[in-house]
Amino acid sequence: MLWLKALHIVSMVTWFAGLFYLPRLFVYHALAQDELSQERFKVMERKLFWGIMTPGAVLTTVFGLWLWLGFGFSGGWLHAKLALVAALVAYHVWCGKLMFDLRAGRNTRSHVWLRWFNEFPLVVLFGAVFLVVFKPA
Repeated sequence: MLWLKALHIVSMVTWFAGLFYLPRLFVYHALAQDELSQERFKVMERKLFWGIMTPGAVLTTVFGLWLWLGFGFSGGWLHAKLALVAALVAYHVWCGKLMFDLRAGRNTRSHVWLRWFNEFPLVVLFGAVFLVVFKPA
C-alpha cells in the first residue's frame, strides 16, 4: 500500500505543479504585446496542460481511486477531500477553457483577475493536506 500512496503523492505533486504554473503563464500571456511572445506562451501552455497537468490529474485520480476502493478508506474527511478534488477537476477544466480562449484571442480576463484565479489551487492544497493528515470526523 505504501508504494501506491507514494505514486498518488508523486502524481498529485505533478498535477499541482501545473495547476500553480499554468495560470501564471496566463498572466504573462495576457500581458504580452508582441506576436512572438504570445506564440511562445501558447506553446508553453499547451505543453504544460497536455504533457504535465492532465497526465498528473489522471494518475492522481487513478491512484486515489485505487487506494479508496482497494483499502476501504472512509469517513467525513474523505468526503470533504473528494469534494475538494472535484473542485480541482473543475478548475483544471476551466484552465483548459482559458487556454483555448487565449489561444484563439478570445481572452476577456485581465491579468489581475488571472492573478487571483491563480490562488485557488493553493487553498485546495492546504485543505486536502490538512484533511488527510488530521482526518477529522
